Amino acid sequence: MDVVVAGGHGKVALRLLRLLADRGDRARGLIRNPAHAVDLESAGAEPVVCDLEHEDDVASFVEDADAMVFAAGAGPGSGPARKRTMDLGGAVKLIDAARATGIARYVMVSSIGAGHPERASDAMRPYVEAKTEADERLAESGLDHTIVRPGRLTDDPGTGRIRAGLEIGRGEISRDDVAATLLAVLDADNTIGKTFEVLRGDAPIEEAVRAL
Repeated sequence: MDVVVAGGHGKVALRLLRLLADRGDRARGLIRNPAHAVDLESAGAEPVVCDLEHEDDVASFVEDADAMVFAAGAGPGSGPARKRTMDLGGAVKLIDAARATGIARYVMVSSIGAGHPERASDAMRPYVEAKTEADERLAESGLDHTIVRPGRLTDDPGTGRIRAGLEIGRGEISRDDVAATLLAVLDADNTIGKTFEVLRGDAPIEEAVRAL
């Protein structure tokens, strides 16, 4: 499988790229900063320098991929305007690129709470609003999409076990386990057209994904 991961230098993205490369897939990561290329190469991935926020058309950066994963984001400390241009705008540019190049499979890394921005705190609302709208645009795109909404992310070692579904409450999950969940989703056609939340849990990841 040839997979393009947007936000390729992010903590979840790097983990996913390594998992893809380790099993022999072609793993391409979109990065804004050329200095980050060495980290992707160390993970066995191919760095593709593409400023997703400022490029008008990113189709040429993703050509011939079998699937793409949007794992980019403005990050903590960024203001509401950048949440719109990156968490929403970047996701939409990748949707447009997928449609332009005939890439059907698109996996979105969203956030728990997306879909209900009215429940978010004032500080979190711009982020949740951007994620909510990005999810909606993907769901309406006609692509073979899956929207994954992790809980609070940690750097704890992965357990290989999760809880997945809709409205499953609040909690946390390691970035290791989010990356492994994304890998499982890419292999699981039953997740096409679905949106789900994911937290640390008791079910083996592949089993939990197959049960969605």
